[in-house]
Amino acid sequence: MTSAATGCLYGIGVGPGDPELITLKGARLLRAADIVLTPVGARSEISIAAAAVATLLDPVRQSIVEVVCPMQSDEVDRDGRWSRLAAEIAVMVQAGQQVAFITLGDPMFYSTFLYLLRELRTLTPTVPVEIVPGISSVYAAAGLAGIPLGLNDETFCVVPATAPEADLEAALAGNGTVVLLKVYRAFDRLRALLQRLGREQDAVYVRRIGLSGEAVIRDLDQVRREDLDYMSLLLVRKQS
Repeated sequence: MTSAATGCLYGIGVGPGDPELITLKGARLLRAADIVLTPVGARSEISIAAAAVATLLDPVRQSIVEVVCPMQSDEVDRDGRWSRLAAEIAVMVQAGQQVAFITLGDPMFYSTFLYLLRELRTLTPTVPVEIVPGISSVYAAAGLAGIPLGLNDETFCVVPATAPEADLEAALAGNGTVVLLKVYRAFDRLRALLQRLGREQDAVYVRRIGLSGEAVIRDLDQVRREDLDYMSLLLVRKQS
């Protein structure tokens, strides 16, 4: 833990979007931060993470900065935006500032914060960083749908829908719950795969957890084009 006189970067997970699903520690550190960085995608105008923590922030005392983050999967930061952001944050922290970078879900689970952390560890590895866990959409969706993620000796697997079909098939061949992420652009392909494997009836589609438009759809044939949303996933578990 850092002292009040020492700067630190806090990667704070703020949960799936519901303001009530932020941890007490996350809320405390957000209130105490000097600078709060709220990431948005290059094509987005609204930060769901920022909306979730809006009531915790003080725009008069705190500097609240919206940062445009490249939402790319490439291992190489082609235009250097992550490198530049890491360098800017390093200067803030080294000046004694308490800097909070908020992210949906958990900072260490498919989050934009991981790109920043990688660059920061490369450029200035001595900069203090503290990770504050958040509630993942995976856990929130399971609770909302009432679907166990793991029981006894079952496996639990999380797979991006963008994975090769062979990887998806291998995951779906297991004896436990499978969570498919990033499904909104691959929904038709996933439904066809589930049908082919005889698993369509085991799948539940969950969208916009804790946000307006929240829905749990247990029949994939009832998922309409307008139901497909970036904030969505599939839970697949054999019916008991």
